Formats: sequence, C-alpha cells, structure tokens
Amino acid sequence: MTSRSGTQTVDVLVVGAGLAGLHTATLLAERGHDVLLAERRPSLAGAIRTTGIFVRKTLDDFQLPPECLGPPIRRVVLYPPGLRRPVTLDSDRDEYRVGDMAPLYAAAAVAAADAGVRMELGTRYVGRRADVYTLDGPDGPVRVRARYVVGADGARSRVARDLALDRNDSLLVGAEEVFAVPRSAEPPAFHCVLDPSLAPGYLAWVVNDGQHAHVGVAGYAHRFPDGLRRAVARFGASAPGLHGVDRPAEVERRGGPIPVGGLLRRISCPLGLLVGDAAGAVSPLTAGGLDPCLRLSEHAADVLDEALRSGRAAALARYDGAELRASFRGRLALRRGLAQVRTPAVAAAAFSLLRTPVGRAAARRILFGDRSFPTRTVA
Repeated sequence: MTSRSGTQTVDVLVVGAGLAGLHTATLLAERGHDVLLAERRPSLAGAIRTTGIFVRKTLDDFQLPPECLGPPIRRVVLYPPGLRRPVTLDSDRDEYRVGDMAPLYAAAAVAAADAGVRMELGTRYVGRRADVYTLDGPDGPVRVRARYVVGADGARSRVARDLALDRNDSLLVGAEEVFAVPRSAEPPAFHCVLDPSLAPGYLAWVVNDGQHAHVGVAGYAHRFPDGLRRAVARFGASAPGLHGVDRPAEVERRGGPIPVGGLLRRISCPLGLLVGDAAGAVSPLTAGGLDPCLRLSEHAADVLDEALRSGRAAALARYDGAELRASFRGRLALRRGLAQVRTPAVAAAAFSLLRTPVGRAAARRILFGDRSFPTRTVA
C-alpha cells in the first residue's frame, strides 16, 4: 500500500534476501501478512558468500529442491599441517550436501513471490526514522512505514545498528574458489586442514562432491601473514582431495565475514528483530550458518506473527538470544581453544589427539552428531 505522501505501508519490512530473509518473509506472507523484502543485490545469483553446505538435520527437516543439491557426502578427512597422516572419518549416513546456491536462491525467491512477498532487488537499506525506513532503489529513494523490520542483512547488519541491538564483534573472514570437476572413482569428501600459518584461527577446506570443488580458507583477518587472497592461492596450489583435477582458468570466487561469537544476546526490540548472520546464528566452532539461519527464521516468524495478530509488540520479548545462547557454551569454549592454536607445531600436537579413540569419537560427535541449532526454547 502507498499513502498520498508516497510512503509505502507494510506489516513487515525484511532487509536482506539470503536464506534467512527469504525464509522469514515467506513464512510471514503465508500467514497472511503484507511483507516487503529489500535486497541490495540486483540479482540473487550474484555475490554469493556461503559455501552452501547443508547438514543432515537440515536436509531431514526442511524441504530443499533436490535438483539444487549436490551428491551426498559421508566422508570427512582431517589433515594436520604438512598434510601427512590425515584422519579419515566415514559415516553410515548421508551427512552433507552442497547446495547450488544461485538456483536455490532463485527457487526460494519464487516461493516467496508465490506466497505474496513483494521483492525489491537492487535496493539498499539506508536507515530509519521512527517507524519509517528509507530504501534506495533503482528509481531513487523509497520510504516505507513498517510495523516491524527484520534485519537479515548479514554479519555487519545496519538494521542492528539502527535498532540499537547487539552486533557481531567476533568475525572470521573467508574466501573460496568454486569450479566444476570431472566425475571420479573417489567418494565425495569434505577435506579440512588445520594449519594456523595458512588459516589462522580456523580451517582451510576442500569440498569435492564429484560435481564441484570448493577450495577455501578462513581465519582472523589480522592474523593472515600475507592477506586472505594469497592464503587462498597458496592453499589452492597444494590442496588435498583434488587428485587428477585441473583447476580451470575461470573460477567462481566467494568470500565475506563469518560471525563466530555465537548467537547475540539482544536480537529483538519493540521495532523488530534480527535473523541469520545478523543475529550471530552461526556455529562458533564449525562456522556453519545455514541450519541455524533456517531454524531461527522459523522462530522469528512465529514471534512476529503473534505480535502482528495480537497488536502487542511485547511479544517480541520472547525472541531472546540470551536464553538460546546458553546452548552454545561448549562450542564457544572450543572456539576460544581453536583461536589459541597459533603455530603449526601446536596444531600438530593438538592433532595427535584426533588419532586416539577418544579424539576420533569427539570428532565424530561434532561432525556427524544429531545436534543442530537449539530448539528447546524456540518451540
């Protein structure tokens, strides 16, 4: 709806069309609410930042287009610095699948439009004044009066700033190259390299599912000795899991910040709430964010639906990051421990524990376990 002053009026303005924003918007529209979704990218196929790894719990609980998913992965190979004597872990279940994110976003956008979401691409969020939000689109500034706003605008959320909510202050930066690979007799596998001289505070990885390879590095920005781009190039020159694969001249490049401080405490206020990376809904240890973003988005839609139907903004108080954050204590402790591994010698010593039965069992629980984003207080 547009008023005489030229200001659009909606129930909910969602800023950001990643999976978190698309899912939240779709759920709200399906419940009969008027939803406007603003996305700064002119195309959802551009500037993809996520590797797109979906874990088994996500695949079990959410309807994702099967044609947008790569082959199942059951094997994880863990490497110390130097890549010698890796630890191979095999599951008897399909544990991971890598999404082809451009068509997956396109399918999610179609579902959102079918539900009634109005989507404005190439439209940047500028700021707010009271309950009026300014967007800058292809045809110039747009004013939107919204009962609630949803910040799905990434790890450095401007909506969080404007709502005076918590913001991420513990960030990794990551980058990867994606390219097609020929079919191989080797099983699809997820290769992880623990080497702080290459990936300070996190991992380097190769995901080779027999269709595409994702070759990437992530870590704390200030600890890369020669910068992230050179780290990716250095790793790509000797990355494991690519035997017989020639890297093409043209590759897709992805990258961006990754919040690893755990779910933020204050992620809602009477004006709106945060979802996805903006809320810190990323595993502090594995940096996986797709399962948390979908599950937290469902909670967000439930809370907003209650607030819209009851006319009580106080309903948003139930969207409490501090309560949910308690379930991340163990992973936050492991994140702090991983951040302290600063030399290859220390990494090699720590890696020796993975070769013990106890270490292998712990790794299997982390990589193949049934836990996902906490739902105990969400239901």
